[in-house]
Order: sequence, then C-alpha cells, then structure tokens
Amino acid sequence: MKKIKSIVALVLVLAMSLTMWGCGGSSSSSTATSSKKSDSSAATSSGSDEAPAAEINATDDGTVLNIYCWNTEFQGRFKAYYPGYTPDGEGDEASGKISNDLGEFTVNWVITPSDDNAYQNKLDETLPGNTDASADDKIDIFLIEADYALKYVNSDYTVDVKGLGLTDDDLSQMYDYTKTVGTNNNDGTLRAVSWQATPGLFAYRRSIAKDVLGTDDPTEVQSKLSDWSAFDSVAAQAKEKGYFMLSGYDDAYRTFSNNVSKKWVDDSNTIQIDDALWQWVDQTKTYTDSGYNNKTSLWSPEWSADQSKAGKVFGFFYSTWGINFTLLGNSLEDAEGEEKVGNGIYGDWAVCEGPAAYYWGGSWICAAAGTDNKSLVCDIMRVMTCDQAIAKKITEDTQDYTNNMAAMEEIANSDYSSDFLGGQNHIALFAAAAPNIDISNMGAYDQGLNESFQGKMKDYFTGESSKEDAEKAFYTEAKEKYPDLNSPS
Repeated sequence: MKKIKSIVALVLVLAMSLTMWGCGGSSSSSTATSSKKSDSSAATSSGSDEAPAAEINATDDGTVLNIYCWNTEFQGRFKAYYPGYTPDGEGDEASGKISNDLGEFTVNWVITPSDDNAYQNKLDETLPGNTDASADDKIDIFLIEADYALKYVNSDYTVDVKGLGLTDDDLSQMYDYTKTVGTNNNDGTLRAVSWQATPGLFAYRRSIAKDVLGTDDPTEVQSKLSDWSAFDSVAAQAKEKGYFMLSGYDDAYRTFSNNVSKKWVDDSNTIQIDDALWQWVDQTKTYTDSGYNNKTSLWSPEWSADQSKAGKVFGFFYSTWGINFTLLGNSLEDAEGEEKVGNGIYGDWAVCEGPAAYYWGGSWICAAAGTDNKSLVCDIMRVMTCDQAIAKKITEDTQDYTNNMAAMEEIANSDYSSDFLGGQNHIALFAAAAPNIDISNMGAYDQGLNESFQGKMKDYFTGESSKEDAEKAFYTEAKEKYPDLNSPS
C-alpha cells in the first residue's frame, strides 16, 4: 500500500492476565512479563472458547518469524503499528527485528506478487512441508485474500486462532462476515483474522457531478444513482456532456458478482452462471457500444490515467482500500508531493452508496501449521486485528476502514473528515454498509472463475466474439483451471 505518513508511536499498556495466559505474554504494548519460551500449556485456558494447545500444530521454539504476502500492505501496517518492530533499513525492506517481552526475533518478509497466480503457487509449494521444515525456514504467518480464502482456511495448513490464544472477547468487535470468511467449513474453527473490513461505495468526481447533475452533494448525487435504471440515465447525461460514466469493462463487476443468488459451483461440481453476472454482461456491452465507458481494463495504465486530472470519468466503484490507496495515488499530479488540495485532483472526490451494496477484497492473517512462534503470532493477531485503539488510529492515519465496530462507530459519529473527499466523513457511509455485507454465496473457486469470466466476456464487449462463443470459451478455460468441475449440459 501507499507509504504511511509519520505516526506517533503507540504505547498501550494492557498487562491483563488473560492476555498473558492466552498468548504467552505480549499485549499491544508488549508489557506483560512472561517469557517467550513459555510452556505450551500457556495457550490452554479453562474458558470454553479456547482449544487445548495439544490440538494446535504450533510451538514456541523459534527466533525467526517468516511472513509470506503478495505486496507490502501488511508490512506497512506492521511497521507502523506493531510495538517493538524495527526494520533493518529504509523503504520496503525485506527484514527487520522484533524486541519485546516475548523475546528477540528476526523478521523475514517473503513477498511474491500475485501475477499469474505466483503467490498461491509459492504457498502451495511450501505449506505442505512446513511442519518438517528447518526452524529458520518455517512459514509462521501468511496472508490471504477473500477470493481464495476458503482454499486455505478449509485446509490443514492453517491453525485455529483460538487454539493460539485469541478469545471470543478479543474477536467480539470484528464484523461477522470477516470471521465467516476465516472460518473452516469442516470443523467451524476460525483460521484467519483481518484488520480491515471492505464495504464498497461509488467514488465520483465532484467537478464532473456538478457539470452533469448540477450538484456535488453526496446525498443529492446518491438520489440520482440510487438504482441501476437511474445510474444508466446519468450515464447518458454524462455522455452528452463529454464524459464517461465508468472507465472500463470491469468497473461495475463487483457490484453484480457480490449480489448473486447462487455460488459459481453447485453441489454436483457443475459451473453455474448467475443471472446477476449476465446482467453485468448486458450492461457492459451497452456501455461499451454507447460510449458510456472508456474501454479500459482494470489496473491498466489507461484505467489509472482515468483517475487523474486529465480523466473524463464520472466515477469508480471502490471499497475501502481502493479509496485511500489506489484512487488517492492516481489522483495526485506529483506522486511524491504533499497530499493536499492543489496536487492533481486531490479534494475533487466524494463518495455515495451507489446503485447496489457490495464489498471488494480484504486481507486475512493466517498462522501456518507448523509455526514455531505460536505466542508471537497470537500477539501479532491480537494487536493488529483486535485492539480498538490501534484500529481507530489506523483509520485516522490512513483513511482505511478497520475491522473493529466500536472504533468505526466512534469515528463515524465524530467530526472526522477526509480532505481528499472534500471534507466528507466517508467512514459514516462505510459503517452503515459494512454490517450488510453478505458472503453466503462465496465459494472456493471464486477468484479463478471470476477472472476467466471477465476475461472471456471482454472478447464479446470488443466485438472479437459472440456472446455464445465467449461463454463456451469461458467453460473451456474454467475446466483447464479446475479439471474437477463440469460444464452445464
């Protein structure tokens, strides 16, 4: 993620016996007094919400903490908010040190980009042998995304976080859907926790909204974009004024794919395309043929440029991380300059609910089976995902939306405002949207099938194939990715 600005160090004294008992020592201030080399029984609690340590494939013998991830987002958060961590150098360094009452640790960041599935391939090659790996090579923590979370939380390669020492009280302020994503479907144990929640909104250019609709007020703009029929009407008005409603083919996809009525794969392992996805296809074809989008592809240079001062796009569907990181970064004329009004189109943005509720993305922290840093991993999870004060500080510092209901409600009901969004308190909108996130139709094949469907339908949008041929090509690619799946007859 974008580099975080200088942050006042947090010293939060929580020397509670439950913390010492559950994690073998450190709290968010690392002031508890137990030793790192605590006996494995220290993770056992008389409370019913913790599993016996004997059931957990994790020990407390290590001095090297290996963290696997696909980018530097978690590294940035960790560097800024985990007490006792010191990087070895400047920038996105590959290693660091932790010094707290749990002991002295070397931290190695193993970052493998997600391109061409490289990150998951790295995990799939390494996790099976993790328990038997040498001490310094063991994966201790690895990060996962929502689109493929079930692949890992339903496996034997992740550890029950309550067995590590997290309690129901620790987890009580997390949004339910984030816990559902991290729950093993076979035994009901929680295998992954997140520091963020990712409800989505529609971010729009204030200056373009004024030109097209005569107002940039979020409440008024929302009234004009409250459903898809209204959204389509504004798209036509924007076209008349020389603007695009959306940038490209993929922009609205999540607002449809998150509102499907069935999973990608049924109980007989047959692929099924939901009606909501066909609605996206029909809308995107109309937008492409009518000039309502700029025919870009998600993450392409052209798509990013549409978020700059030279862009002519009314708005973008973005979840929490997209606004404070991607959109803000693309909006700056001087990427290294101060983030303030006058630098590019900083301040010329606002957000509203848009025509449909949705969420997008999110990162979860897993403890790898075989970790030899059980107490430290538990402490990191508690500090980074359960601490209300730290969750609030992350949001205040970075504009991200964190996974703590009490902290987010506190900010939502305050005078907090975002200069980037023209003084708007977007946390209030996110706080209203987050409890409504529905992941009931989330499945293990989501990432691969979503990507293939979008890719093959792009050939239809551009006129390179018919709709029927694009559908056939999708099934062919899907079965190449997942040979166990069936095409519908």
